[in-house]
Formats: sequence, structure tokens, C-alpha cells
Amino acid sequence: MSSADCTAAATRLAQYFETLSPQSVQDVALYYAADARFKDPFNDVRGIAAIRQIFAHMFAALEHPHFVVTGQVVQGHQCFLTWEFRFGFKSFQRGAQQVILGASQLVFSESGLVTLHRDYWDAAEELYEKLPLVGGLMRWLKRRANS
Repeated sequence: MSSADCTAAATRLAQYFETLSPQSVQDVALYYAADARFKDPFNDVRGIAAIRQIFAHMFAALEHPHFVVTGQVVQGHQCFLTWEFRFGFKSFQRGAQQVILGASQLVFSESGLVTLHRDYWDAAEELYEKLPLVGGLMRWLKRRANS
């Protein structure tokens, strides 16, 4: 796979993420290898079915989740995407848009499919601080650590 092919695969995947919907979750196999690994702060799974389930759960658990890809760096068979994940909580702060900033490391096979997808984002700052009960504790801990 050439550098240009890897860049094209990364761009195609970024477009998929930005237009991801409950219906397009079924298209994961067009972008991921059969034995692909997906890891984020909450999940570490292998295979199309497990990756599809993570994306499907995102739509079931959150209001209007969507990604905005803000950057892309390709080197060899690897790509890093930086992104904003925008969503609303279903159970509290209804109507308030939330934003998580993160990055994804992607490794592509020779055929242009993702073999590794690893998300990096700070769960404490980006998520836990926004939750009703845990948030107060997390903000207090952060203040104590910064003192």
C-alpha cells in the first residue's frame, strides 16, 4: 500500500466517521479488517461484530452523537486523526451539547482496511467531570492536584 493509498484510506475513513449513523454502523466491514482491534478508555475488542456493537451502543446511549475530524496525519501504514465528539446525554443536561476532544491511531492493512483503531482521550476531564455525582468529586480532585 503506497503512501497515497494510505492517505486515501484515511480520508475515506474520516468521512465515514463524520457521517456515521445508526444505519451506516452496518458498514463497518467496509472499513475494518475482520480481526481488527478497537481500544478506547472503556473497550478493548476484536472483530467486526464487536466494533459494530460499540458504535451501535453509542447511538442507543447518547443523543445525536457525531464526530468532527479536525486533523489527519499519515505516515506509512499509520494515521492519526484528531477529532471532536459531539453529543448530548439522554438522562441529564438534556439539550446541552457536550464535546470530547480526542485522537485515533489507525493502522491499515495492505488492502486499506483498519487493523488497529486506538482512541486516546482523557476520560476524567472530558467525561467524568460532566457527570452529576462523579463530576463534583473529579473537579475537587483536580483542584487538589493542582494546588
